[in-house]
Amino acid sequence: MMKKFFRSRPIQLILAVLLTGYIKLVKHTTRWQVQGLEIVAPIWSDDKGVIAVLWHSRVLLLAPVWPQDKLPEKQPPSILISLSPDGAFITKAVQMLGVVVIRGSGSNKSKRSKNKGNLPAFRKMIDHVNNNGCMAITPDGPRGPRMRASMGAIQLAAKTGAPIICLGCSTTKAKFFQSWDRFCLPLPFSRGVIVWEGTIFVNKNANAAELEDKRQQMEDMITSATRRADIACRHDPIEPAAKGES
Repeated sequence: MMKKFFRSRPIQLILAVLLTGYIKLVKHTTRWQVQGLEIVAPIWSDDKGVIAVLWHSRVLLLAPVWPQDKLPEKQPPSILISLSPDGAFITKAVQMLGVVVIRGSGSNKSKRSKNKGNLPAFRKMIDHVNNNGCMAITPDGPRGPRMRASMGAIQLAAKTGAPIICLGCSTTKAKFFQSWDRFCLPLPFSRGVIVWEGTIFVNKNANAAELEDKRQQMEDMITSATRRADIACRHDPIEPAAKGES
């Protein structure tokens, strides 16, 4: 009964408006410090597509840290959101923040996954990056394992030739939940730290071993950036799920 209530269109619209307002409040009341600006600044000054990766737990911080207001004509951000009913109000909220939404899953492997929109979503992601956009991906989402990267962003980089930049972010005032991803709810009137690491390029002719090396490199860089951001904000770093843990 409650699920049906929260998934109704009017309630989802109200939730989207509230979430949009909250994210804007966090963005504009947080004093942001950026580490690794020398990594990302050349990419911002370019007209080419880019892939930004961060852990699922920090997804609410994506809109505040990507400077849409400073780059109105360049690299418009897009994010992948699952086709689940719970993704509907998040989609509305993200769109209100000026972020393009692609619904589906980033994987393009299994036949079984086609029903979830994987292949159409992956093609849209390729088109967005090839049209000089920024594709934001949470490679441990939507269900984990926590801080263990899937291959989607690597496959996208191989297809498009776009660089991958790794993002970690945190705020001094935040609530961390005991969810599978240790979800971070940033609180307003805080100090925030943004950490960029990278850049990773993937050869379009890379073999399976080379792709796995790049995937591991990406995973290590996102974890490193997130750890640095948490430590700078005086939080205990969150550890990745044990290998084989779901």
